[in-house]
Amino acid sequence: MSPVVVQRVEAGMIAVLAVVVTVAAGYAWWWLLVLFLAFDLSMLGYLRGPRIGAFCYNVGHSYALPALVAAVAVTAAALGDPVGWLGVLAAAWFFHIGVDRAVGYGLKMTDGFEHTHLGRIGKAQRR
Repeated sequence: MSPVVVQRVEAGMIAVLAVVVTVAAGYAWWWLLVLFLAFDLSMLGYLRGPRIGAFCYNVGHSYALPALVAAVAVTAAALGDPVGWLGVLAAAWFFHIGVDRAVGYGLKMTDGFEHTHLGRIGKAQRR
């Protein structure tokens, strides 16, 4: 199996895990869908050009920030002050990134939106 296929399967499993964690924590699964497009606001950076766009998109589509949000949510819960919406936000963010990568939308390169770390997407793929 190619490394790209492995990464896409892995991302799909993260999306599934986000659904399981959300439901197991007692929240409605549909929150993941309600929040799904919110994370694509990071694409607004492309209004300032491909370099800034790629940077903004990659910050919003890296697992680092949702991991930080999840860590804050778990720490708050462990200290007896649960902030449930933070956990749902982190799960929805993981879900979004997982689904994006599972279908081939990877981190962006600076030469255009259609060039990702998982390969070309859209019209660039068909060329």
